[in-house]
Amino acid sequence: MREKSSNSNEKAGVTRRTFLGTTLLTGAAFFAGGSDLIFGATSPTGNSIFRIGGDLPVNRLGFGAMRLTGEGIWGWPPDRANALKVLKRAVELGVNLIDTADAYGPEVDELLIAEALYPYPKDLVIATKGGNTRPGPGQWVPDGRPEYLKQCVDKSLKRLRLERIDLYQLHRIDPKVPMEDSLGALKEMQDAGKIRHVGLSEVSPDEVKQARKIVPIVSVQNQYNIGNRKWEDTLTYCEKESLGFMPWSPIGGSRGLKTGDALEAAAKTHGVTVVQLALAWLLHRSAVMLPIPGTSSVAHLEENVAAAKLKLTPEEWKAIDALAG
Repeated sequence: MREKSSNSNEKAGVTRRTFLGTTLLTGAAFFAGGSDLIFGATSPTGNSIFRIGGDLPVNRLGFGAMRLTGEGIWGWPPDRANALKVLKRAVELGVNLIDTADAYGPEVDELLIAEALYPYPKDLVIATKGGNTRPGPGQWVPDGRPEYLKQCVDKSLKRLRLERIDLYQLHRIDPKVPMEDSLGALKEMQDAGKIRHVGLSEVSPDEVKQARKIVPIVSVQNQYNIGNRKWEDTLTYCEKESLGFMPWSPIGGSRGLKTGDALEAAAKTHGVTVVQLALAWLLHRSAVMLPIPGTSSVAHLEENVAAAKLKLTPEEWKAIDALAG
């Protein structure tokens, strides 16, 4: 038991509105086959499948819930009903990977998810994080003490109304605490049945290798987008080891993508927004890529999900990659 109750391609002659509408009509479907492949299948939404840890199938284009909280990722949203509506709409569209953290709000984000979606659909994967404290709005301070992390896990379980967290991620490695101690605590919680899989965030390949000596690691969440590829080496390692790579800030965050006029022109040519093109590029870039774009707008959410439908030729992707590179 995981719970207590448990825009378009003009070259193809399709308008952006039709492209979006077609995606939404098929949004609720989800792959349920028995393949043992970690990735390679495709859901009816056009969203391909990745199996986190080899046993958690998710549609690769997920949802990051961070921006559903108040300004500065602090406190309750100004329109709570809208935040709940966004979460419900995400699931309706076929999203079954939602990323959050106890630090978002803090605590608010996890509470919103439970309020909107509990009892959860059986295939929904909620990935949360711990190990970052919030002294105030816009402030983030790592705390990797074992006793603190164990408390974080227990409190997240309670807020999310879960008996086990499918994917628990160490939000940041605390430089003041040995990694062995922090991850050892998460390994204890995993052995106790409170965590199914463990992931890391903002880490190098060497750090992942070191962590894997302590506890099995199934995913990495690093900042990455078409205009910022600082962690290319970590992505390459994840590809080699079949680890999920969850790029945070996949569309540039609040500052937006640094794309330039050329990429904007390419998006216009294909009848989509730059954001949709950037998300589609991520899905094309690697089979282990699990983008988690966030928004507090239902309309933007629908456009983001529609990006999974965008299909271009290898030559077109190569040209777009060069524009942004």
